[in-house]
Amino acid sequence: MEWVRGRDALAAVAIALVAGTVAVAPPFDLLQGWSIDALTALRWRVFGNSHDAKSSPTVVIALDEETYHTPPFKGSPDVTWTREIGRVLTAVVEGGARVIGMDVVFATSIEQSEIPFGEDTLGVRLRGFDRDFLRAIALAAREGKLVLGEISLHEQPILPTPGQRIAVGQRSNIRPLNLYDDIDEVVRRVPLTFTVDGQPVPGMAVELAARALATPPQVLPDQGLILDGYRVPNVVPNTLTVNFEGGSQDIPTYSLGDLRACAEQGDKEFFRRNFNGKVVILGAVLEAEDRKVTSKRFGTSEDKPAFERCVLPPQPAGERFTARSIAGPYIHATAVNNLLRHDALIEIGPVKSGAIAAVFAAIPALSALLLPPIAAVGCYLMLAGAWTAVALLAFQYTLVLPFLAALFAGFEALAVTIGFRLAVTDRDRRFLRRSFALYLAPAVIEKMVASSKLPSLGGETRSVTMFFSDVAGFSSLAETLPPAELISLMNTYLSAMTDIIEAHAGFVDKYIGDAIVGVFGAPVEDQHHAGQAVLAAISCCQRLEELNKTQPTFAARPLRHRIGLNSGEALVGNVGSGRRFNYTVIGDVVNLASRLEGANKYYGTCMLASEATVALTGTAFKWREVDAIRVLGRLQPLRAYEPLALAGQETPAQAAQAEVYARGLACWRKRDFAGAAQLFARTADADPASALFMARAQKLVLSPPGPDWEPINSLEGK
Repeated sequence: MEWVRGRDALAAVAIALVAGTVAVAPPFDLLQGWSIDALTALRWRVFGNSHDAKSSPTVVIALDEETYHTPPFKGSPDVTWTREIGRVLTAVVEGGARVIGMDVVFATSIEQSEIPFGEDTLGVRLRGFDRDFLRAIALAAREGKLVLGEISLHEQPILPTPGQRIAVGQRSNIRPLNLYDDIDEVVRRVPLTFTVDGQPVPGMAVELAARALATPPQVLPDQGLILDGYRVPNVVPNTLTVNFEGGSQDIPTYSLGDLRACAEQGDKEFFRRNFNGKVVILGAVLEAEDRKVTSKRFGTSEDKPAFERCVLPPQPAGERFTARSIAGPYIHATAVNNLLRHDALIEIGPVKSGAIAAVFAAIPALSALLLPPIAAVGCYLMLAGAWTAVALLAFQYTLVLPFLAALFAGFEALAVTIGFRLAVTDRDRRFLRRSFALYLAPAVIEKMVASSKLPSLGGETRSVTMFFSDVAGFSSLAETLPPAELISLMNTYLSAMTDIIEAHAGFVDKYIGDAIVGVFGAPVEDQHHAGQAVLAAISCCQRLEELNKTQPTFAARPLRHRIGLNSGEALVGNVGSGRRFNYTVIGDVVNLASRLEGANKYYGTCMLASEATVALTGTAFKWREVDAIRVLGRLQPLRAYEPLALAGQETPAQAAQAEVYARGLACWRKRDFAGAAQLFARTADADPASALFMARAQKLVLSPPGPDWEPINSLEGK
């Protein structure tokens, strides 16, 4: 049994290790991304946003729907907006912004238009249209407060116009805007650097954060990055895992249309109040364009990013919507905030994740071995709830544990271990159930299977209590009853007695005609086998009295039976030939129980038990010592006891009778036969054992025994 348990434990550990490894294998890489998504949503719903929007180091100027419907932008193509954008940029810089990042690329200029317009082209007619815009970005770039964006492509990058590039000093103030998509096209990370013309160049978010801190980033050989002493955590090389909040108002947002009107009005205080010391990102915030699905896709609220207004009245509420995607500028803005706050998400590598998943999986694997399948599933669900709380708490402190990978590994281990248990472990148990099903009660079989001490098939020594019962006068009864009626009567009797024996954790070893041989304490070890046997014997006598009163067949021919109980060491196991065997009990304890059953007919009692059985039951029962006897085939005498009832439940008549009987037995053993006869006479009419002793005492009064007399009754028969 021990090696089987060891084998199963090793199998559970192996299953957990494999499950943990599989959960972090490349085919299941998305579990990590989905974990970030799920934890982002849970954190927002449980804790809300970690930071108030007003404390955000970064703000967004939105080219939004309102801008498109506000003069002078209304009805104008985007390329004609540059002059107005330049005015806003100048006002923002004068308002004290640390740096402005352009998350929109004006790759063409109306001055470059070759569309004929009169005798010239449209571009020639509008030459100088972008002059104010170029002057504004040149001044901002000269102060290190402007970074234009570009989109890196394998073939041809999307760059600002040549005039813009010249105005900002070429590459020194242009940074890539590209994002990092996982294989499910969800943005969870942003690149830290790009290779441009063979040199590493910071991405837009890194560049803006570095300028805000006035500290250049340090690119490490392992594709890591340090900014102002902060080592950006990453598992995917050269990326930052973005720590998104859940709601839509994480980043203060201002409509370009309102800011243009504010600059037109000359409200410099508004710009100082809202942009002083801020990192500013200008880009499109539209309902249907330039939107990305990110790890905050399950943690969203109504998309209403407007912040403080300057001139234009608030927009009508209209129809609000909740989108799973967000506008691109918010991704860069959140990444900048993560860098400035030092709170980018910390992922752990696949080796550590696999180890955590394996440890998690070991618990449902072991529970599947030790518990029934439904209970094991319940244990897994409770464990999953606890793991969710742990992962959520860790995520609150930016640590990303392998949340879904561990749950997946645990489910794998649970399912596989249940399969292993059904195919291997429970095969032995099913064999035992089939083997014992015909002669053990179902409850005893289940207890035996669950026990850590199952009997060996060859036999083992076990402390047991034997139960022998026999119907008094069965031979005469068999002669007077037709066979069919006799069989019906005995089947009813044997069924009733067997049910009682099995209800008290015993099992019927065999039926010998009308006799029943029962065993308590095997095959499952039971420290209380003697008490169970005595309870069964008392219940059997009570049940037979009920049958004699309630069953017509028994009422016509009332039955009496005799029961013998004895406890001790016996050999328990399968005994027989190689082709046919029987699970039984062998030993002197069996023979003595049989003799005690036969002794009942001498004393007119229903039950007799040995001293060994009485000693094992302690003070649980009220006993009456009947006699010291020497049974046939055994030289050593023993004391025989009759169980009357559970301690404290005996009737006053039983207690009084037992007290008188004990005094009479004491006189008998002192050779005071006259005194014994007088005491036994008081209960002789109601007690056959007292009548027997009274007659024996009276006889010895008339003919006293010799000096070698012993107060021991030698029984001549079985």
